[in-house]
Amino acid sequence: MSHVSHLRCVECGREYRPTEVRYTCPACGITGILDVLYDYDAAKKELNHMSLAANKERSHWRYLPLLPLTGRQFIQNLQVGWTPVYKANRVEAELGLKHLYIKDDGRNPTASFKDRASSLSVSKALESGAKAIACASTGNAASSCAGFAAAAGLPCYIFVPKFAPEGKIAQLLMFGAKVMVVDGDYEATFRLSQQAIEHWGWYNRNAAINPIPVEGKKTCGLEIAEQFQGNPPDYVFMSVGDGCSIAGTYKGLKEMHLLGLSQHVPKMIGVQAAGAQPLKLAWERNQPWRPTGADTFADSIAVGVPRNPTKALNAIRESGGRFVAVSDEEIASAMRLLPRLSGVFAEPAAAAAFAGLIQCVNSGIVRSTDRCLVVVTGNGLKDSASAIRVAGAPKLIPPDLDAVRAVVE
Repeated sequence: MSHVSHLRCVECGREYRPTEVRYTCPACGITGILDVLYDYDAAKKELNHMSLAANKERSHWRYLPLLPLTGRQFIQNLQVGWTPVYKANRVEAELGLKHLYIKDDGRNPTASFKDRASSLSVSKALESGAKAIACASTGNAASSCAGFAAAAGLPCYIFVPKFAPEGKIAQLLMFGAKVMVVDGDYEATFRLSQQAIEHWGWYNRNAAINPIPVEGKKTCGLEIAEQFQGNPPDYVFMSVGDGCSIAGTYKGLKEMHLLGLSQHVPKMIGVQAAGAQPLKLAWERNQPWRPTGADTFADSIAVGVPRNPTKALNAIRESGGRFVAVSDEEIASAMRLLPRLSGVFAEPAAAAAFAGLIQCVNSGIVRSTDRCLVVVTGNGLKDSASAIRVAGAPKLIPPDLDAVRAVVE
C-alpha cells in the first residue's frame, strides 16, 4: 500500500490530502507545484538495511514503499533504474581527480533518465483509470512516455517543438504515439499540450504540473545512496532544463538520509547551457527567476521558461550546491572527451553535466580529493546528428590497403 501522507505546495506551503487535488495547488494555480510526502516511519519498516539487502529486484521498483502507487498490478514489465555506476579512471587521470564516478542512465529502456518518471506516470495513469496520457517535451520525456504507454496499451499524445532531434521523433513514431510537432519553441509547445490535456481530459505526464513524475525521478537519488553503500559522493552533477530531474534526484538522496540509509546528502550541482540559464542567474543573483532565451544545441535543456524552478532552486540551496552555466563549445568538447575516456556515450544535454564538472575542476570549486558523480541522463544515439557534427565525419577511402596505410600512418 502507498505510504503517501499528504501533498504540500512548494510556493505557499498549503497541504492537501492525497485524493483532494490531482495536479497543482488550487490556491496558487499552475505555479503551485506540489510535493508528495510520506509517512516515513511506516515506510522505514519496509525500506531499511535488512529489506534492501534481501531484495533481489534490480530496478527502481525496489523502492516501492517510497512511491505513490497502491500496488504492483499496473507496473509494466520493462526494467527501469538500477543503472550502473562506473569509476572513471581515465577521466580522473585527465582531470586530476581521485574519485570520479559516472552513472549511466542512458541504459534505461528508451535510453534516458526520463524512463524513471514515465514508468511511474503510466502506472499511475492506469491506476487512476485514465483512458490516455499526454505530455510536452523536447524529446526524452516524450519518447519515454510513448514507450511505456505502448507497453501498457494506453493511447499516448505527444507534443514536441520543431527542433526536437530526429532520433527522438523516430522513437515516438515507432512506439505508435500520436505525435504533434509544434511550429514553435518549447514554451509554445508546453502551453498547447496543457490546453489539449484540459480539453480532452488526458492524464498529464508533464513533470512540471504533475508531482508524480518527480517521484519517479527521485529513484535516481535513492539508487545513488544505496549504490555507494550509504556514503554518497560529495557532489552530484546534473544537467538542468525545467528543473524536475535535479529536484527529484535531490529528494531521493534526502529521503535516504531521513530513513537512516545514507550518512549525508551530497551537494547538487545544476548545469545549465549558457544560452538558457534562467535558474543559474536567479541563484547567482539571489533573485526570483526571469525568462531567458533558449539558445543551445543541447535540446533537452533548451528551456528559457523552467516549469519547476522552485524545487530545483531549493535542491541547490538546501544541499549547499550551486548552478553553473556551460557554453555550447564546452558541451561539444565534453561530448568528445567523455566517450573517448570512459566508453559512455552522452547526448548533448547529458554531456553538459560533464562539462559542468570540468568547469568546476578548472575553477577550483572541485578539489582533486572530492568525490564526484556525473549523472549521464541520455544516450548519445538520441541525437546522432549532433554527435557526428561534434566528432567529425569518417573518411571515405577506396578498397585499397595503401589507403588504409595512409590513415593509419
